[in-house]
Amino acid sequence: MLGRQKPFLVVGLGNPGREYRNNRHNIGFLVLDQLAERFETSFSRMRMNALVTAVKYKPHRLILIKPQTYMNLSGKVVSSFVRFYKLPLENLLVVYDDVDLPFQTLRMRPNGGDAGQKGVRSIIQELGTKQFPRLRIGINRPPGRMSVSSYVLLDFSDQEAENLPFILNQASDAILTFVELGLNQAMTTFNQSPP
Repeated sequence: MLGRQKPFLVVGLGNPGREYRNNRHNIGFLVLDQLAERFETSFSRMRMNALVTAVKYKPHRLILIKPQTYMNLSGKVVSSFVRFYKLPLENLLVVYDDVDLPFQTLRMRPNGGDAGQKGVRSIIQELGTKQFPRLRIGINRPPGRMSVSSYVLLDFSDQEAENLPFILNQASDAILTFVELGLNQAMTTFNQSPP
């Protein structure tokens, strides 16, 4: 595959700031933190409006980024990195929360719309295409009449927080499978219903 010699850019979506750290909307950041921890590194550098770290996985180089522009402007950061590394879009993976999926569900897809996720909408606008791989992580629909925008900015419930390490591990495994074996294998392995 053409893009295999290029690095992989893995983008976690979230909002910067301590007050948002454990919000449902920040699960993209939490996944990347877990992945960085596996490689015994941390996000100590700031480049092009993102916290960045790079790791080596087998023959591949992964650049992990957490945009620091707030969710709805994530696309500007992502497009800057894609241009800088001259990346084919099959080497980009965007990781984010999805209210349309049950909690503990992972879905990898090669493309798609934004389904109301403002970070993804921003990326689609800035890249001018919906054709990029993504990893959606289910966080459930809001209860009752609560608005989606209020719900995603709440922290995980105590029960959800107990299951979070498992989900973050699964998502990290899915990312590494995508890098090593490709999107189809990652979809086959990880697009399952939750236990």
